[in-house]
Parts: sequence; C-alpha cells; structure tokens
Amino acid sequence: MKILLTGFEAFEGEKLNPALEAVKLVSQEKFQAEIIKLKVPTVFNKSIDLVADKIKELKPDAVLAIGQAGGRPTITVERVGINVDDARIKDNDGNQPEDSKIFEDGKNAYFATIPIKEIVEKIKEEGIPASISNTAGTFVCNHLMYGILYLLEKESSNSMGGFIHVPYIPCQVVDKNNMPSMSLENIVRAIEIAIGVITEEYED
Repeated sequence: MKILLTGFEAFEGEKLNPALEAVKLVSQEKFQAEIIKLKVPTVFNKSIDLVADKIKELKPDAVLAIGQAGGRPTITVERVGINVDDARIKDNDGNQPEDSKIFEDGKNAYFATIPIKEIVEKIKEEGIPASISNTAGTFVCNHLMYGILYLLEKESSNSMGGFIHVPYIPCQVVDKNNMPSMSLENIVRAIEIAIGVITEEYED
C-alpha cells in the first residue's frame, strides 16, 4: 500500500505549522505501507496543483492531508469538503478569494472516503481527544480537501482520501490567552493511528 501524507507550511504569521511538523515525525517503520510525505504551500490553487501532480506520479492508495485548526481543542477528522473558497485572511501568496467555486464542474461537496468514525474512536482509545468535524472551513485546508476528493473521483480512483485538522502546539499559544493546544507527540501519535486504521481498511 502507498499513502501520500501531506502537511501545510506555516501561515498567518506563525513560525511553524504543527501539521507539517507532525508529518515530518510520522514513523515509516511502524507500517507495512509506503508513506510519501509532502510539504504543501498554504496557497489556493498551488496546493491542489502540487498534490494533483503527486497523485498522478505516485498513484497512491490513500491520500491523507493534515492541517492546522488553531483554536480547536481536539484532533478533528473532517467529514466533508465543500466547493467554496471564502478566505477570512490572505494566503501565503496574498490571495483572498471570496465566494468562489474551487472547480466549476465539481459537486457542491465531497465526503471523505477514509473511515472517519473508526479513526476517531481509535485515537480516543489511546487517550487523545478527537472528534469528527462537519466543516473544514473555507480557507486552504478545505480547498485542498475538496480538491483531493474531486481529483480522486474524476480519475475514477478507488483510492481513499481525507483530511485531519490538528490543534496548535504549546509553543504557539504562549501569548494566546486561554487558547487550547496539544503536544506534538500526541498529534504525531494520532496521525499514526489514523494511518493504521486506513491500512487496515485497505487490507480488508
């Protein structure tokens, strides 16, 4: 099995992105699957283009994207990506689309094809807070999630696709009063659990 695992670069003035830092630390040795890691720009269109090229090159059996959701207290496994770009802030190239479709010929929404409930339950069994999220927002995270699922459907691929949002890590909230965070160790562990569930689903 081949899994494409992506993590976003830092944005909105942050020095790092826990999504990317966690992806870097995910252990290849724990899995029979081959895990290909990819750093993704926090930029509309460029993010999808880069991942689309990798999907065509690698033909992975699963694509799992990781992003930061500062302010959320838990690991959140996303249920759905919607066909809307509506940015509260500018991306890293200064783009700030408003009420724009991601793909004109795309559906209004695509649902994750990874086993979201099983992933959440397995993460919680390890004592790590996790939940299902029904909104990936309308920034670059949703943009990429929607793009991945759109591409996989257009190619009539049997590959699984999904997105997981992770909280801030402690060093990011030192000056953010009462903002929740999670240790990088737990974030890495949660992603590894998700990969384990995905590989089990694939083998079944």
